[in-house]
Amino acid sequence: MPTTQIADAPGSEISAQDPGERTPPARTLARTLLAGAMVFAGLSHIFWGRTAFQAQVPDWVPLDKDGVVMASGGVEITLGAMLLLARDDRARIGRLLALFFVAVFPGNLAQYLGRRDAFGLDTDRKRLIRLFFQPVLVLWALWSTRPKR
Repeated sequence: MPTTQIADAPGSEISAQDPGERTPPARTLARTLLAGAMVFAGLSHIFWGRTAFQAQVPDWVPLDKDGVVMASGGVEITLGAMLLLARDDRARIGRLLALFFVAVFPGNLAQYLGRRDAFGLDTDRKRLIRLFFQPVLVLWALWSTRPKR
C-alpha cells in the first residue's frame, strides 16, 4: 500500500502511515539539489547549451542531433520536476533517473572517443575523468530517493 507523504518540518517529511518515519535531511537535501540540477541541465539543453550538447550525441544515433538534445532536455526537466514534487513514488522516479543516466552514458563516451570539445572538456584527460562521474550520478539518484528501511 502506498504511503502518503506530508510535510513536517523544513528539510524532512514524515509518512502519514507511520508518523515516526522521517526522511533524513541529508537525503532530502541531496534529492532537492539533484532535482534542481536536472531542471537546470534540461533548460540548458533547450536554450543556451544546445550546440555543446550536440557534441555528445553519438554519430550512430539515426536522429537529428538537435532533436535529440531538445528531447533529452525535456526529459531532464520532467525528471527533475517529478523528483522535486513527488511524494509517493520517489524510489521509482529515482530508478528512472538512474536509468536515464545510464542511457546517456554512450553520449559521454562518444564525446571522449570522438575527442569532441564541449563544456570545457577540451582534453582527453578531462573527457576521461568525466566518465567516472556518471556512476556517481546513478548512485546519487538511487540513494537520495530510496525509501527508509
